[in-house]
Amino acid sequence: MGQKIHPLGFRLGTTQSHDSIWFAQPTDYSENLKEDKIIRDCIKNYIQKTIRISSGVEGIGRIKIKKRIDLIQVIIYMAVPELLIEGKPRRIEELQINVQKKLNCVNRKLNIAITRIPNAYRDPNILAEFIAGQLKNRIPFRMAIKKAIELAEQAGTKGVQVQIAGRIDGEEIARVEGIREGRVPLQTIRAKIDYCSYPVRTIYGVLGIKVWIFLNKE
Repeated sequence: MGQKIHPLGFRLGTTQSHDSIWFAQPTDYSENLKEDKIIRDCIKNYIQKTIRISSGVEGIGRIKIKKRIDLIQVIIYMAVPELLIEGKPRRIEELQINVQKKLNCVNRKLNIAITRIPNAYRDPNILAEFIAGQLKNRIPFRMAIKKAIELAEQAGTKGVQVQIAGRIDGEEIARVEGIREGRVPLQTIRAKIDYCSYPVRTIYGVLGIKVWIFLNKE
């Protein structure tokens, strides 16, 4: 069962909640969904183009969106929020202006806030971004995965599973490789498991990275 459905969707209402919280009529649902995608894409593109990321810990963990009739509140979870807060002009203000232009929202106010992730390598998105950076630098995939798992274990996780698919190390035939350390009980609904799927473009094609992290059992 754990391999047939999304690990986070499987746990909604128990250990997981939605990253987007809003209500819309059926006729307006697609427009609201499109707005969410525009917001997330605009934030990720801005950070990639504006900020030079030297290691995985500067990346985005997740982006949460809350909507009301007159307000769109966006919370960006980052390991190093100073990258957007510090400096003149402040990047957070420039980012907010860019998102407002993309959305073209006249009757609603946009508010973007930054939240620090205490233990960066407990977040699967940041861990996957670290692995992606290693693969782009032509580091052997097994070495990259083992280093990522080591960082996750040092951050206090109970289990980590990493899977990479595609033309690994530039070989002609695509395959799937993975390593697991500790416990990752995918079929236990009460187990707090965080998950992400992260594509990375390399010189020999696109690779898909999947990361499962077992935090605790509630």
